[in-house]
Amino acid sequence: MGTTGHRPAAQVPAEANERVRQGRSAIKRILSWLRLTFTSGLTGAAVAALVVGVILERVPVFLSGGGVLLLFVLIGFVAGRLSPGPAEPPVTRTALARIEDLRATSGESADVPVEFRLTVAPEPEDGRSAYRVNVDQSVNLVDIPAYRPRGIAVVEYRPDEPWDVRIVTRPTPEWSRRAEAAEIDSAPEFTLVEKPGLSEGSWCVLVLVTFLAGAALVMLLFRGELFTSGREAGSSSKQPSVTTSASASASVSLSRTFTTSTTVPGHSSSLLVLGRMRETVTELAERAGTSDVTAITIQERRMEIRGDSARPPGETLHVQMLPYELFPALVREARTSLGVRSPKSWRIDVTPDSSTGPRVRVTVTGDEGTAHLDADATARVLERRPVGEEERG
Repeated sequence: MGTTGHRPAAQVPAEANERVRQGRSAIKRILSWLRLTFTSGLTGAAVAALVVGVILERVPVFLSGGGVLLLFVLIGFVAGRLSPGPAEPPVTRTALARIEDLRATSGESADVPVEFRLTVAPEPEDGRSAYRVNVDQSVNLVDIPAYRPRGIAVVEYRPDEPWDVRIVTRPTPEWSRRAEAAEIDSAPEFTLVEKPGLSEGSWCVLVLVTFLAGAALVMLLFRGELFTSGREAGSSSKQPSVTTSASASASVSLSRTFTTSTTVPGHSSSLLVLGRMRETVTELAERAGTSDVTAITIQERRMEIRGDSARPPGETLHVQMLPYELFPALVREARTSLGVRSPKSWRIDVTPDSSTGPRVRVTVTGDEGTAHLDADATARVLERRPVGEEERG
């Protein structure tokens, strides 16, 4: 979704500034890498010097290693006491993004961590085409239904670090209107941008390798004396090596129509336990190979999802867009306020509605009869049918 033709003159300085920022960022990463390599290597050499000084009874070598370690401790202490200068705030841009997919990772609190797959469409003056990005962000439980696959969201991103994207949960009225009227095509998979550089695990490996390299260098310098001392002591040691491997495999079968269900084991178990509904529906969606279904049925210890791959998007619902954490309160209200004094069972039926969104119906049954209440996708009660009205209906 980039621009074509001649670019405006105002864009040239902006692009030049972005190139300068990108160059500075690359230089900072290189300097950080060199500083980490030098520090870890020198630390390994200092520790080895301490050991060699003790084995060979060489006081200068021992003092050299101890002095380097003491110097590092003093530098770290002084650096920790000095307050850093004011950092330059990052430059961010506002844009629209298409939600390709989303998945809530847990539901233990009001703010639910959600994994978003987005297609970000920068403004034409930014001079950048649309690209894909994966974003992890916590979303309030009440706001989850506002984010759905193929929907449009307002985001902020950094031009110098396009992988740093944040969804704006409270956009301005102008951006809200633009999001409602916008249509964004999905960007190709090869446009996915990720944070460059080494991961945390790679940094740990780099520190370990340079540390051992520094220690090995000192050992090589004194290898003659160490080997002579070792032969005199007549001792040698070997360290066993351990190799671990893990493998995982998964298979997904797709069909035109499907029905997948599961039962919570144990008589004392219930799907009303906080977080269990979302966890169970996530497992069922993974088993079915899709998160778009045509119906969801929830009972005390049983959950079932049904789907049809031939249905259009308006006739399906996404399993992760429902506020499962609010369903227990709906069940409690249905059991206590609809005239069923001795409820024996309850059931939740969720079906899609192209005009109003997903429809949630909670049905309770007892000796007095059957009653139900209807709610929308935010668990707001829309209609109540007490036990007497249910029988007349």
